[in-house]
Amino acid sequence: LATAGLPLEEALAALSEADAEPRTRAIVAQLRARVTEGQSLAAALGEFPDSFDAVFRASVEAGESSGRLDQALTRLADDTESRESLNRSVWMALAYPLLLTVVALSVVSGLLVYVVPQVVAVFQNLRQELPLITRMLIAIADAVRGFGLLAAIILLAGAAGFRIALRGAAVRAAWDRLLLRLPLIGRLIRATNTARAARTLSTLIASGVPVLEAMQLSAGTVRNVPMHAALKRAAVRVREGGGFARALAESGYFPPVALRLIASGEKSGRLDPMLEQAARGQQREVENLLGALTVS
Repeated sequence: LATAGLPLEEALAALSEADAEPRTRAIVAQLRARVTEGQSLAAALGEFPDSFDAVFRASVEAGESSGRLDQALTRLADDTESRESLNRSVWMALAYPLLLTVVALSVVSGLLVYVVPQVVAVFQNLRQELPLITRMLIAIADAVRGFGLLAAIILLAGAAGFRIALRGAAVRAAWDRLLLRLPLIGRLIRATNTARAARTLSTLIASGVPVLEAMQLSAGTVRNVPMHAALKRAAVRVREGGGFARALAESGYFPPVALRLIASGEKSGRLDPMLEQAARGQQREVENLLGALTVS
């Protein structure tokens, strides 16, 4: 609507009447009221931090300051759609093997608890010595029936304890570093976080946000603790006069192809399109890795 030349107040009025969930319409209606009262759109968005994050608000504020609000909103829409697509791809790829694992465990548990005992009775009536593998299977079935519930409780308690432990900064950082060292999972985590950070940084710079502020904000979109810290350190190095790509390369966490594109963008003065290209490349890498995980 803004690209079509519609005034901001009229565009928000149209959105407040759109076919959307009631909460969304209510928020847009309140945004329109604030803008009508004379507030900027960025200031109005700041009253709803749960719905509009710092990256969104900074992009809108920069777009309003530069007079390119329509372009900033268009890039934000594209960025949001790309991030949602990436997250959806990851979760859909992980849901399939998780479902298979749950079904397999359920079937095996059912066989051990209900089927094997009935078969054992037949063997016992024969009064013959059973093969070693059969005796092992019977022992496992007896263990599952006798201690299965206790084992399940222990596993659930251990999982809950581990999740609580991950809230600690040191434990979370150590766990994230371990994940980065895993052969396939590490590549997936690197590619996912690099794509997210590069696309966010490209959106912010293209919207007119200062580079250093954009780096700080884009670091907030990275969930892996070591990679998040590496982006923060890179922002400090850039503030001191260093190169962004070189600072990222020192951590060893970011893919070389993405770093080369960023370095090229720094040299040519076209950082935002190179960041966008790096984000697209890493998203394709994520899709390929997810395909490999699903097949395996």
